[in-house]
Amino acid sequence: MNYSILDFLGLLGAVGLFLYGMKVMSEGLQKAAGDRLRNILSAMTRNRFTGLLTGCAITALIQSSSASTVMVVSFVNAGLMTLAQSMAVIFGANVGTTFTAWIIALFGFKVDVSVAVLPLIALAVVLLFTNGSKTKSIGEFLIGFAFLFMGLNMISDYVPDLQNNPEMFAVLRSYASMGIGSILLFAFVGMILTAIIQSSAATFAIVLIMCTKGWITFDLACAVVLGSNIGTTVTPLLASMSGNVAAKRTAMSHLLFNLLGTVWCLAVFVPFASMNAWLTELIGQGNPESLYGFVNEIERTRPEIYNHLFDNSLPAGHDVVAQIAKMQMSVSFGLSVFHTTFNIVNVCIMIWFTNVYVKIVEWLIPSKKNDEEFTLKFISRGLLNASELNIAQAEKEISVYAERVYRMVGMAQQLIHTKEKSEEFNKLYSRLEKYEDISDRMELEIARYLNQCAEGRLSNQGKARLSAMLGIISEIESIADCCSGIGKILNRKIESNAEFTEEIYHNIDTMYKYIDEAMIMMIEELSDLENVSERPLIASYNKEREINNMRNALRSQNIANINDGKYAYQAGIYYMDIISDLERTGDYIINVVDTIKDKFRVPGK
Repeated sequence: MNYSILDFLGLLGAVGLFLYGMKVMSEGLQKAAGDRLRNILSAMTRNRFTGLLTGCAITALIQSSSASTVMVVSFVNAGLMTLAQSMAVIFGANVGTTFTAWIIALFGFKVDVSVAVLPLIALAVVLLFTNGSKTKSIGEFLIGFAFLFMGLNMISDYVPDLQNNPEMFAVLRSYASMGIGSILLFAFVGMILTAIIQSSAATFAIVLIMCTKGWITFDLACAVVLGSNIGTTVTPLLASMSGNVAAKRTAMSHLLFNLLGTVWCLAVFVPFASMNAWLTELIGQGNPESLYGFVNEIERTRPEIYNHLFDNSLPAGHDVVAQIAKMQMSVSFGLSVFHTTFNIVNVCIMIWFTNVYVKIVEWLIPSKKNDEEFTLKFISRGLLNASELNIAQAEKEISVYAERVYRMVGMAQQLIHTKEKSEEFNKLYSRLEKYEDISDRMELEIARYLNQCAEGRLSNQGKARLSAMLGIISEIESIADCCSGIGKILNRKIESNAEFTEEIYHNIDTMYKYIDEAMIMMIEELSDLENVSERPLIASYNKEREINNMRNALRSQNIANINDGKYAYQAGIYYMDIISDLERTGDYIINVVDTIKDKFRVPGK
């Protein structure tokens, strides 16, 4: 076999070009769509049927179910899509990938992708040099799209030439007559082959060559195509390794869908393959099962003709060449019919069990229950992430960060009412300190992540959001500091043996009630930054005024109470320290609200 190290390096380069094209295309799409990306995805996946059509259309467009499912994994990892929505898109991707098989069936191996790629690059370069940022983003999308197709084309060029190196798969010929064992073996070969070259279309082309040489029958070719459906799940699984639990569940659901579909098809494989051969004849493309017998008959009776079939030495008008070309087209159509029928039947069955799939993958990949350990829920550093999606991930993470700090507010209030110097007090104080440590580390990790985003290619709007989010996490961390500060004030109070009256406890609880309401409103605004309206912002400002007014009233009342001897001067100091700490908490909350109003809310909404 004449396959050098340079050919192998060329194959690696082609795969690299494909992956780079996918990355540039994804980034360009996100920058062009901007904040509308989440709304676009939401509209496309409104229910399982629109999600199915979305997955089918995207995969048919980019000619790679692996690429489309990797993008879906990224969307789920960013919190832009739920697990149930992603499964519908993945179901559609399996149907969309049959489009490639039909292109091969209709046009054979004569489709020159570069005919469309080069004009596309020419158009993209023109757009890249325009002034508008959105136009440049569209240019990036087009050039990434072109690179993706060019990479796919070059992969097929650099994969070992099976036609000139038939010995690579000739050994499989001796395993083609073992009945059900052969079917299982060739399904396994299809799975491994597709997992390695990451292209079910390339596997489809290889199978067609093997059929043409008379090595395998049509039903074994169908088995290879069936196995290729499992092989395509490897790339999303690898992409999910650096993602969160939701991303891992999405990739696992893709594997589970194809695996269960393959199992039921293997159970009825022989009649199912025969049915597809009949359908091929029905549409006027001949019997795909006849090629194997015809080629083997030529090999047995006319070996000199067989030996020259694949070296292009026979004249184009030779009767055997013409017959084989016709039968080859029949096999190509038959495999396309099988691939399409299998995926359509599989989707029609499985789409009704979407919720069951969700429960199964949630059971297979459980979420972490311990919330008091330092973990980031949405942020990951996978190589396949794109900058605009990174910002969306950070937005979701900031919402989780705010919810975790909100728990500290409740802990601090509970600590005030816990018996001093008791074991319960010490446990709760230690827990509050642990949350403060987690808060510091979360701020650091999110800030570091946002700084890494800044190094990527962002739209102007994305850059503004990134800057605003850095300010928000600083304010949220300051809220955590205030909660921790309450514990330190209580420790000083214990050391000085100061005592609070029931009135002090009541006033502190009232102040906490206002802070609690303000925190809840802030978290609601952070949880849906794309749809913040004016009403909740006004409510937040009103709550801040209530907090300030109460602080002023309690400060004046405190002086009168100390003069009247209702409690000791030292107790009044610690009391006011707590009230001031809570008022500062309200200030940090309203600072977050100010940033949301100025940087995230659409004017007039």
